[in-house]
Amino acid sequence: MRVSRRYLLALISYALNAMVVIPIAVQALPLQQQTLVLGGQQYSVNVPTGYVFELITTDIDRPRMLTFHSDGSLFAGSRSGKVYRIAPPYIKTQVLNNRFRYPHSVAFRDGKIFVASAEGLYSGNYISTNPLRISNLKKNISLPETGHNSRTVKIGPDNRMYLSLGISGNCSDEYLGVGYAPSVQRGGVIVLDEADAPTWKVYSSGLRNPVGFDWSPYNGELYASNNGPDHWGFEQPPEQFTHLSEGSFHGMPWYQYDGSQVTRDPCISVSSPRPVTDIQKPVATFPARNAPMAVTFVPVDNVFGALSGNALVALHGSWATRYAGDKASRRPPKLAMVRFEQGKAVGVEDVITGFQMANGTRWARPTGIAIGPDNAIYIASDGEPSAVFRLRKALSD
Repeated sequence: MRVSRRYLLALISYALNAMVVIPIAVQALPLQQQTLVLGGQQYSVNVPTGYVFELITTDIDRPRMLTFHSDGSLFAGSRSGKVYRIAPPYIKTQVLNNRFRYPHSVAFRDGKIFVASAEGLYSGNYISTNPLRISNLKKNISLPETGHNSRTVKIGPDNRMYLSLGISGNCSDEYLGVGYAPSVQRGGVIVLDEADAPTWKVYSSGLRNPVGFDWSPYNGELYASNNGPDHWGFEQPPEQFTHLSEGSFHGMPWYQYDGSQVTRDPCISVSSPRPVTDIQKPVATFPARNAPMAVTFVPVDNVFGALSGNALVALHGSWATRYAGDKASRRPPKLAMVRFEQGKAVGVEDVITGFQMANGTRWARPTGIAIGPDNAIYIASDGEPSAVFRLRKALSD
């Protein structure tokens, strides 16, 4: 049988694409056990040696993404419809005098606050006096609310505004691109192009639910967490940590990455808008059903020790169980780290563990992560009770 040169080149290209090496999860960061009191109960938690994990507040209802304002104040979006502010020294919690349906995240630029809620992206003037509020509030863009509606907004190193949109379900025929109605243009990251008239453009597509994303301090490149679907069981497919580039395609829901190769998902019969050879594979993975949330890179600075330059990822833990009804078999929440060397992801390590007890009950579920002006790491938890924690270097004797 004669094989065309074009076919051979395509086959070679696909094979090379399939040879991308995914870092193997390792446990290299030394952890030590610590006791923390929360709600009158004592819990054991494992943290990096030389660090202290402490409670900041429980005066907050289901916090999600965390963002620091230039004045040092910590802001939290939440499932409660409220936007919270915790001003230095991070003791007292305030609430913005504005309500939204589900304000998952906030960002700041040019004196304005931007709130990404399930139903839309809002902007206005941040008024820091009493009552704390947003004046001249307006909706910049309406967003589809069904299904995965955790909207994350961030300002990139290029000063452009980026916004993530998950698809509504496991196999929803939704795509950020040509041929799809605005109501189903979902599943990736969009960016606001303000060169001429402000226009939202597709940055990356084929992502089922990219809740968290951030830019590498090494080269300014964008990385995102991506939640896999639920219909492949408890072990497959793995959750993803993915490098995004302008125009990149990541395959979902038409294709799944099983840890070694890309496979067509038969749950959706509609043809993929792009070929399998366009798919950009993840650079690291987490076990299935971990529900990765925020992604935050630690600045490259000796003050952060072994955490310097690496990506912290909040793993929310599974709602599902390996064995029906057995909560102890749930995937436990934790704070993980994707280690980078010379600007490349090389492995995944645990940073904070112990949020799930032996019987499967949980006292924390990480969602948001932010690096404070005090060089501490702030972590939101929307578990019961809801809380904000801080991981900081232990004081020297």
